[in-house]
Amino acid sequence: MTTPGPAVTHVLETSLYVADLDRSQRFYQRLFGFECFLSDARMRALGVPNRQVLLLFVHGGSTTPSHMPTGIVPAHDGRGRLHLCFAIAETNLAAWEKQLTACEVPVESRVQWPRGGVSLYFRDPDGHSLELATPGLWPNYTRLT
Repeated sequence: MTTPGPAVTHVLETSLYVADLDRSQRFYQRLFGFECFLSDARMRALGVPNRQVLLLFVHGGSTTPSHMPTGIVPAHDGRGRLHLCFAIAETNLAAWEKQLTACEVPVESRVQWPRGGVSLYFRDPDGHSLELATPGLWPNYTRLT
């Protein structure tokens, strides 16, 4: 067994790879109200509450290193239907169901988890599986802090 390194505080960035940046940005901003921090031809950076960022990259737009004034960002890319889960308060579950309906986003599945959490699954315009989950899904997700 290895000794763990210094503590990590949280996941800062999560990436999805999309066909149309404008369409995806509109979807995430309309549904979630995420602020756009950065917008260029290859990506969008959207602010998610609690110091997190959702990065939307156009397919194939980052397959070579990105040269920045202060360094180089290594190449990356992704394909297929990816998964992303957003944490929500249990008291907001019904409001989220209404928001999805108002934005004409069909709920693909609703799951009641053994620990007590509830998940709503739906798709973004690229077919990525998105989830809204209340506390109780995982042992380390028992309440919002």
